[in-house]
Amino acid sequence: MRLTHLLASVLLGAGLAATPRLGAAQPSGGQPVRPGRTTQFLFTRGAVVQRTGNQTTPLSQNIRLPNGTKINVRSGIVELPTGKITTLREGDYVNAEGGIVFGTPASAAAARGDTTVATNAKFDPYVHVGTAPARVLTDAPTDREQLLMRKIELLNRKMALYNQTITNPPNTDAVDKQLQEIDAQLKTAKRE
Repeated sequence: MRLTHLLASVLLGAGLAATPRLGAAQPSGGQPVRPGRTTQFLFTRGAVVQRTGNQTTPLSQNIRLPNGTKINVRSGIVELPTGKITTLREGDYVNAEGGIVFGTPASAAAARGDTTVATNAKFDPYVHVGTAPARVLTDAPTDREQLLMRKIELLNRKMALYNQTITNPPNTDAVDKQLQEIDAQLKTAKRE
């Protein structure tokens, strides 16, 4: 009888140990973040850190940017909203809009599957020709930028409606009307 109780408690303990802990799981796709315009998610020393200006902050959770880009902070794996997956290398970063900026020609080549670029290759120096911008960029988007972001959201919603697998075409009249209103506002919004 004691052997049966011992066996039952061992099996019960093994079953509980194998049960996943709900509180320990991270939400699928990472922690949503709203980065400022100058925020970058830099892969350095084997991990992704948040860089704003000269200040870097270590990240403890995977993140998801507003455009849907997902970043694994430990491995540097980036999943773009299109489903394309790439891995950051030392010096590469993801900007606030979800665009990847490669630190070396070799990492840019590796992302596109090109193995012909030397690992010690350097980018040509960038020289900006022209006058300096009249205004200093801030983290706050302008009225025009807010309208453009809203337009992108509406266009994405319209595409989602078209991507649904249904036999009849979706009714996009409401979205089209909102897009027309935003286009009218964009015509009158001043460019900065």
